[in-house]
Amino acid sequence: PIMLAEFLIGRHSQRDAVGSFAVLSGKNSPWCLVGWGAVAASFILLSFYSVVVGWSVAYLWHSLTGGFAGQSAEAINLLFGQLVSTPGRVIFWQGLFMACTLGIVLGGVRGGIERWSKLLMPLLFFLLLLLCLRGLFSPGAREALEFMFRPDFQKLTPAALLDALGHAFFTLSIGAGVMITYGSYLERDADLFGLSLRIALLDTLVALLAGLAIFPVVFAAGLEPGAGPGLVFQTLPIVFSSLPFGSALSAVFFVLLAFAALTSSISMLETVVAYL
Repeated sequence: PIMLAEFLIGRHSQRDAVGSFAVLSGKNSPWCLVGWGAVAASFILLSFYSVVVGWSVAYLWHSLTGGFAGQSAEAINLLFGQLVSTPGRVIFWQGLFMACTLGIVLGGVRGGIERWSKLLMPLLFFLLLLLCLRGLFSPGAREALEFMFRPDFQKLTPAALLDALGHAFFTLSIGAGVMITYGSYLERDADLFGLSLRIALLDTLVALLAGLAIFPVVFAAGLEPGAGPGLVFQTLPIVFSSLPFGSALSAVFFVLLAFAALTSSISMLETVVAYL
């Protein structure tokens, strides 16, 4: 419903996140603060999001050059520490990622965002399916399926509901002006309800596929599934290094991560660019 509301605001006003509220309620309306908050949120999110994705790009390079092959767990853990504690390297990889994002946004909506999304999204989905199939045929598949789908209502606490709500807002780009901005580019006869429904369902499907791709590998290696960023940058490279064709699987995983992040960073930057 919130996504639908944001699409409606953008399409009706045909303006950016700040301009939409100015058109609908007047330039001096307190509602304009919501638009300012959305633009600020996108800018702040992108400022740290791009750093973390820079780590992914660095790890993609390590995977392609065989940097994890034959390395001990201690060496791979040390690699992450060395990366995040070297500002020059972090800024280089972040800058490379942001250059890609800038190039796509510079191309405009049709020539940049739409054109690249048509390429990246199917490729992203295909790579995810490959990793998902690999995960489902691994020894940890049964534990992963239980972990993901076996209900435990004791864990349905207010804090858990708040986490879920926060995740829904983040994964659907709600409250950051993204859907208002994209809504302003939609045709007048676009089916906004159907569009909102498809986006929410596809987003959930991709999240489930990602879980089915990652958690079987985690459980097969006897690792902690709630390890957070360390799981991606310290634990999984250790697992991949011990698997047959581990370098190729590692490269596919970090390509997937970088592509997924690129589609999000385009949205966040577009919100700021559209306003400016």
